[in-house]
Formats: sequence, structure tokens, C-alpha cells
Amino acid sequence: MNILKNRSINVVALVAISVSLWSACGSDKKEKADQAQEQQQEAAVEDPAVQLAPVIKGKLSTSIAVPGELIPYQQVDLYAKVNSYVKKLLVDIGSQVHQGQLLATLEAPEINSLLLEEESKIKQQQAVYYASKATYDRLYNTSKTPGTVSQNDLEQAEAKKNSDLANVEAAQSAYKGVAANVAYLEIRAPFDGVITTRNVNLGAYVGPGGKNADPLFVIQDQNRLRLVVSVPEAYTSALSNKDEVSFSVRSLPGQVFKAQVKRLAGALDEKLRSERLEMDVYNTKKELLPHMYADVNVPVPSNDSTFIVPKTAVVTSTEKVFVVRVTNHHAEWVNVQKGLESGDKIEVFGKLKAGDQVVKTATDEIRDGSPVKDGDAGANTPAAKKDSTGNKKP
Repeated sequence: MNILKNRSINVVALVAISVSLWSACGSDKKEKADQAQEQQQEAAVEDPAVQLAPVIKGKLSTSIAVPGELIPYQQVDLYAKVNSYVKKLLVDIGSQVHQGQLLATLEAPEINSLLLEEESKIKQQQAVYYASKATYDRLYNTSKTPGTVSQNDLEQAEAKKNSDLANVEAAQSAYKGVAANVAYLEIRAPFDGVITTRNVNLGAYVGPGGKNADPLFVIQDQNRLRLVVSVPEAYTSALSNKDEVSFSVRSLPGQVFKAQVKRLAGALDEKLRSERLEMDVYNTKKELLPHMYADVNVPVPSNDSTFIVPKTAVVTSTEKVFVVRVTNHHAEWVNVQKGLESGDKIEVFGKLKAGDQVVKTATDEIRDGSPVKDGDAGANTPAAKKDSTGNKKP
């Protein structure tokens, strides 16, 4: 019995020793793992692993979305030239008119009276002229006999004749002026278009237009429209009158229209600091209406090859805009200026050259001159090739 008791005590003692040894080994391994992890974190801070991207030389094309407006290719407000009354109205809102078509006739009785008055003045001046001309002709014929008519009398008669002729011409001019006002009593269309506004009725009193006066009619040429946009100053250098833009309007969702750039202002608007572009839009189906707003995509190609990097490689801090170039495993801040953007790429201008390696996702935490290592190179190590379960890939 004593022997069995001693054996049991020995077994229990061995088990206790084994458990203590295993616990000690496990704690040592955990401490070593914690130390290794802490060392890796310190190394990552002191020598961060980053992904690099090359600086590429090339051209970048992009487009900008700007609001635009469709305006009539031609539009005119028609006013009455003389004070008169509306006698006839031959068109209304929505009427299609052609160049020279009679739109309305006006009535001004006093103009007819003036016309008769000027006509009588012409006849009066002509009678005076004929008399002075006859006197001159008689004196001239008599003066052919020497000593019968003095030279002074002949010159006086000739001057009187010429003066009366001038009075006849003045009367004729005055008559034409009044007759022109008679022509103004007919309102005609200056070009083909559509009547979009009518502000008068029969018998209305109308007169010369002013700033506060409403026009008789408004005519718009809707067969061809102008698409007008304002492009910000930063993109004006890349604009060309050979570009084609696409646009859409809210009233026709899903439809995309095309238009060719026809006119560039060649100057910046003082208030908007932008350049005006105009495109001609042929509206044969009358789907588009004047003064519609449009969402326009204007292509902005690069004029010359530039340096292109990922957008994430450009850091914009409160002090500067820069990229982080990696040279001999050390970071170097390079000041740049931003250019066009397209997708995840951006143009930069600075002291770079094609083939330079920059940090793909850069921040100002990567200090200038600090050591860095290529994260892509670490991805090829055996430890990096383990899958999510910790097993090595075959």
C-alpha cells in the first residue's frame, strides 16, 4: 500500500511539473510574439512600406460638365416707328412667318395730311423755279447782243435759278421722308421665324419703342439654336472650334444631342472669369425650345504631353501641393502644380522626369527624407504568400 501511494504521488508531481513547464513555454512564446509584433510596428513607422507608381509622359484627355442655355439663333423685338393705331393684325402667337411677310398694318391719318402738304410744297417750289429759269434764259439769249444786258444782271438771274432749284430738291427730300413714314405703317418680318410674343390688339395706340415699352411682336428663328456655355479659365487653353460637345435637356431624359463648336469669345468674362462658347444646334424636329437649360460635356484634350500620375499620389496640404518621389529608398517631396484630371489620373507639372517612382497613395505623414521601402517587394516574400488561414500557398 505504501508503494502504491508513493507511485501516485510521483505521478501527480510529474504532471504538475509538466503543466508548469508547458505554461512557462507558452508564456515565453507569447512574449516573443508580442515583442516581434511591436518591433514590426516600430519598423513600419520608421521605415514604412509603400506602393510605388511610375511617372508617365503622355497626353491626358478629359471632359468637363458645365451648364448651358439654348437661345434662338436670331431674335428681334418689333416696334412701331411712328405714333399710330393698329388697323389690322395678320398673325398671332405661334404663327410661322417668312421674311418680308406682312404682320400688321397701322393707321396714322396725320401722316397722309403731311404727305399732301409736302407734295404741295414741291409744286410751289417747282413753279418758282420754272419762273426764275425762264427769266434767266431770256436774259441769257438777250445778252448775246453786246450792250443789251449787264453781266451782273445775268449772274443774279442765274443765282436765283439755282437757288430755286435747290428749294425744289429740298421739298422733294421732305416728301420722301414723310413717304418713308407711310411705309413704316406696315410691320413686316425681317427673317423666317416664329411669333413668340404679341402685345397688341386691334385699335391699340402704339409708338416708337423705349426701354419700358413692350414690343408689338417678338420673332425667333427656332430652326437653328445657339448652345451657349461658359468654360472656366483653367480649361480655356485646351479649347478648339473643331471640338464636338454632347448635351442633354431635362425635358427629354435619355436623349443625347451633339453640336459642333462654332464660335469662341477669345476673351474672359470680367464677372465670371470664363470664356463663352457657342455651338449651332439644328432643330429641324422642333424638339428643343429656346431658353432651355442643358447639361453640356465639353471635351478638354491636353495640348502637349505632360507628366501623369495617379490622383492619390498628389498631396494637397496647407503649405504646398507635392508628390513623394522615392530615390534610394528615401522619400523626397517634389512641388507640383495640378493639371487636367481624367478618371484616377491627373496631370502634374514640376521637377520630375519620366520613369520616376512616386508613392501611389501619398500623405504628408511620409516626411521628406525619411526612409521607405517598396511594399510590392515585400509582397513576394514567403510570409506574404500565406493565405488568410495562415497556410502557405502551393
